[in-house]
Amino acid sequence: TRTPDVLLQAHSAVLDMQFYRGTQFPSRYQNGAFIACHGSWNRNAGTGYKLVFIPFNDSNRPQGYYEEFLKGFLLDPQGPTTFGRPVGLLEMKDGSLLFSEDGNGRIYRIEYGKSTVSSK
Repeated sequence: TRTPDVLLQAHSAVLDMQFYRGTQFPSRYQNGAFIACHGSWNRNAGTGYKLVFIPFNDSNRPQGYYEEFLKGFLLDPQGPTTFGRPVGLLEMKDGSLLFSEDGNGRIYRIEYGKSTVSSK
């Protein structure tokens, strides 16, 4: 039996993971992992529907926890009623992060220090 490095909530439905190598985001994000949680509908209260970040230490090992990075897709957990469902992640050459979601068929770009929202 092995203890997991990081425990995620059951039914989060992780669909993609991207190790961040860019320099646009603060250094604490470098070499950590961004995860797209698609979410679940088959439980009493929905879970997932967000992007999370797993920080890694200087030895390139997970630090044992995750942080919510982007949430707001789960409008009502009891439905669940959602705005979207994150699916994929991609780091761009400039260090920004793209993610797709299949609830609305959109691709979003996250840029550090920018206050505008862009989607396609």
